[in-house]
Amino acid sequence: METNCKPGFRVESDLIGPREIPDNLLYGVQTLRGIENFEISHLHLDQYPEFIKGLAITKMGAARANYSLGLLTKEQAEAIEQACQEIIDGKYHDQFPVDMIQGGAGTTTNMNANEVIANRALEIMGHKHGEYKYCSPNDHVNRSQSTNDAYPTAIHIGMYFAHLRFLRHFETLISSFEKKAEEFKDIVKMGRTQLEDAVPMTLGQTFGGFAAILRDEIKHLNEAAEDFLTISMGATAIGTGICAEPGYAEKCVAALSEITGWNMKLAGHLVGATSDTSCLVGYASALKRVGVKMNKICNDLRLLASGPRCGLGEINLPAMQPGSSIMPGKVNPVIPEVMTQVCFKVIGNELCVTMAGEAAQMELNAMEPVMAQCDFESVDLMVNGFDTLRTRCVDGITANPERCRNYVHDSIGVVTALNPIIGYKNSTRIAKEALETGRSVYDLVLEHGILSKEELDTILAPENMIRPVKLDITPRPYADH
Repeated sequence: METNCKPGFRVESDLIGPREIPDNLLYGVQTLRGIENFEISHLHLDQYPEFIKGLAITKMGAARANYSLGLLTKEQAEAIEQACQEIIDGKYHDQFPVDMIQGGAGTTTNMNANEVIANRALEIMGHKHGEYKYCSPNDHVNRSQSTNDAYPTAIHIGMYFAHLRFLRHFETLISSFEKKAEEFKDIVKMGRTQLEDAVPMTLGQTFGGFAAILRDEIKHLNEAAEDFLTISMGATAIGTGICAEPGYAEKCVAALSEITGWNMKLAGHLVGATSDTSCLVGYASALKRVGVKMNKICNDLRLLASGPRCGLGEINLPAMQPGSSIMPGKVNPVIPEVMTQVCFKVIGNELCVTMAGEAAQMELNAMEPVMAQCDFESVDLMVNGFDTLRTRCVDGITANPERCRNYVHDSIGVVTALNPIIGYKNSTRIAKEALETGRSVYDLVLEHGILSKEELDTILAPENMIRPVKLDITPRPYADH
């Protein structure tokens, strides 16, 4: 550390030269250069606390491994570990101001963590910021590491925390749909295919279907997230293990497993793992699957609630705000609309992650920063969207049972329920006549004497139209009048 500078500042030097740093800051010269070089997205590391937590856990695990190999003094190891624990607990996150999208394959982020941890460790040890001979960002905090193994490991750990948070909010939303399925289980409505009348079902089945297709995604999300538990610590620069002592990788992975409580594993081939970002691609793809399904559900909610008088109007979405600056009384489905936009953003992020994953060259993928930003952002957007959709829409949805019932009664689609009994030819003739005359299928079947009222009511009873049934009814010939 150089001391010839104005009061309240310290001088730090790197390969490029010396710079003055405000002495109250925990970060140092390399973080400062990253701040200046990468004013790109205005999405900063301090907006992603799980990533910062992943960085601190990674450095803590490395410190434990280095101390066990005699590469750190007890004082250094304890100070580094205390500094890491404080960051894990949420302190000093404001000292991580670097842009998430950066050149250098994450070196700025890695050095930001190294500098903050080193300077906090110096405080703990009773030294001044920047007195790096006692605890250095490079020689001690980053010991046995490279950005190329520490940075992706931190991403993996941070993303696994993000995944666990995602699941909690996702499960809660699914439960809300399941509650609505139970609430609406006795309300008969028309199902639709290609936006045309199909066959009867219950509104509860509609909402149960929403819940079921979302719950199916939990398996895929867990499978994708499992890859985050395989890490490359000890690979250092390109996977050859240069600058790491024998046994370091195994000790570091064991330490990280102990810290997190997860069964973390060392990658089988560290050279391959150093340039491979497929776990980020895989998780982005799993999020995209959820986004596609959520978008379908939100479209359905908007269609089912369309109106109130000139649309389907089978359900009512909670009115959250006036919908127009010119049309009095108009209320828009703003919550499903915003969730749909979230889905579009997540789907777009998946394409970005895919392209960045494809951009790996030789022994490293330099595009990993944007991949991390996209995956963390997608989780945040989805979680916020889930909570908003649940609390401001799904939980407050009500049904219009009479409207649903009238659609069924007036629909030509109910003739499908008669098809196994009266045959396809009779059913087609009834459907055609109903279309031409505007009369109901129910009335025409009775008029032509194909079934008695009792037989027809049995076939069209709600409980017989929404599940497979076997009815012993013999129809009579179609009677022309």
